[in-house]
Amino acid sequence: MTERRTPSGQGPTRRRTGAGGRPTSTRTRTASSRTTARNTGPVRVPSARRPSGATRSGAERTDAPRPRALTSRATVLIALVVALALAYTYPLRVYLEQESQIAEMESATAAQRAEIAETAKKLAKWRDDDYLRIQARERYFYVRPGETPLLVVDDKEGAARKAAEQTPAAAPDRWYDTLWSSVEAANAEPQD
Repeated sequence: MTERRTPSGQGPTRRRTGAGGRPTSTRTRTASSRTTARNTGPVRVPSARRPSGATRSGAERTDAPRPRALTSRATVLIALVVALALAYTYPLRVYLEQESQIAEMESATAAQRAEIAETAKKLAKWRDDDYLRIQARERYFYVRPGETPLLVVDDKEGAARKAAEQTPAAAPDRWYDTLWSSVEAANAEPQD
């Protein structure tokens, strides 16, 4: 007997050999295959064509069961991941909302601090006596004793008021008034 490896590489299998050391085959050959094959070796027939009587000794190849696409463990794991994701969405949303509120409050606080600093500068100006005198001259036309005040009147608003007080031009008549007056004028003409 000679040993031969299987195509899957699992190990040697034994074949029956005949009288000249050549393997014997239980398969039958047709006449046309004898002339073309010239007895150079055994004819290999695919496993689907093998007759039912031709069995090998040793382990036979069987189809392995195909694994299922989604096992119960994988289903439970996916359900657990989805449940955890849903459980964490609400606290995450609350966290992000609070972060945005904190950022808004910080910007509002910074704006108020800038306004307070500007008001403090204005207050420091009003505490100065020279600044008070300048403001009294500009706003209330304050003059010191012995000074002659000179007031330049640049009253654009007053000129506009005077123009508005003048009698406006007569508004044009409405079209139906014009039409009616023309009818009356035609009626009033003496007939020849």
